[in-house]
Amino acid sequence: MLGFVSYFRRDVVRGGRRIGLGDPVVAARRVIALPTDAEQRQRLLAISRSRTEPTGRVERARIILAYLQDPSAYAVARTIGVTQQTVTRCLERAAELGVIEALDDRPRAGRDPVITAEAKTWLVALACRKAKELGYPHELWTTRLLAAHARQHGPSAGHPSLGKLAQGTVCKILAEQEVKPHKVRYYLEQRDPEFEPKMAEILCVYRQVAMLRAEGGKSRGQDGSGGESLALVSYDEKPGIQAIGTTAPDRPPLPGTSPTVMRDHEYKRHGTLTLMAGIDLLTGHVHALVKERHRSREFIEFLKLLDAAYPADTAIEVILDNHSAHVSRETTSWLAAQPIGRFTFTFTPTHGSWLNLIEGFFSKLARSVLRHIRVSSKHELKQRLMAFIDDINREPVVHTWRYKIDRAA
Repeated sequence: MLGFVSYFRRDVVRGGRRIGLGDPVVAARRVIALPTDAEQRQRLLAISRSRTEPTGRVERARIILAYLQDPSAYAVARTIGVTQQTVTRCLERAAELGVIEALDDRPRAGRDPVITAEAKTWLVALACRKAKELGYPHELWTTRLLAAHARQHGPSAGHPSLGKLAQGTVCKILAEQEVKPHKVRYYLEQRDPEFEPKMAEILCVYRQVAMLRAEGGKSRGQDGSGGESLALVSYDEKPGIQAIGTTAPDRPPLPGTSPTVMRDHEYKRHGTLTLMAGIDLLTGHVHALVKERHRSREFIEFLKLLDAAYPADTAIEVILDNHSAHVSRETTSWLAAQPIGRFTFTFTPTHGSWLNLIEGFFSKLARSVLRHIRVSSKHELKQRLMAFIDDINREPVVHTWRYKIDRAA
């Protein structure tokens, strides 16, 4: 009957007689319990705000968060903009699997894979070879080139499923095996068979320094006072320091206009210099020379500088690398003319310059002085380098070594 609205009401019975109709019958709201902790809520919040997560995961995270605030499927559906059935299904999965596990789609049967496991193995093995080995001019594979080669040669190799291989499928197959044939990661080949003994010898020197310093501050001054008979010096060269000049004046920072120093892109080269430096490991004093080259004669000049800096009865032990100037005939002849025991060399192993403490000093120099440096001549560069050395020597810092110090023999 048109216009007639039917209500189901509860009859009110009193004294065995029905005396009227009561309130409408309203079904109780079914509340789905979703146990969560603070970490899960935080993760749900992050997923709901993500711009890289799949849309389905973001939507389900928003549904669960909204339901935790207001346990009403109808209200959540209106807030999120989905149907109430979608909200109910999501909540039931969350109650069954967990709030985080319920964000993913259910596994589907899907279509049987077209590319066989043998074909994938063949493709991965192909990617592990260099492209130039197969006649290509390329040094490394590209995914496009790899897909083209697989389409051309895969069927003849017994893998017809690769006849229509797409570039995107190649990326997925390689990603499954974590193979990246288009990238290069460098490593260092150990070319010194005596690396470990030489490293232990260097570490033994550093441990000797620590023991001497722990004996009670018997530090020796540069004038030779103190009576110590041993000097330990870490030495190396820093060649190729460029003397670069500007072609236009720098512009200083201006508040509200330019927050940084403005510099013209063009520059002028004035040449290069070499810094030859050695740190006294007991006092922190830096001995330095700035030269245009670093041949044997310049190295001997540095040794003469050390010879003049310490008393005649002091044994000078130098940690250095195997540069040709350090072992040349000219250097060997000069050392032979010195008193026995005056100079002792401890060489770092091949590719072991990182064991030399002076490298840390050069790193500080590069970061604090040489970075963005501009000079008008090589003479100015030399003056600024020596000014930095003098500034260090006013308050010398004693360098210490801790890495693998227990390996010292």
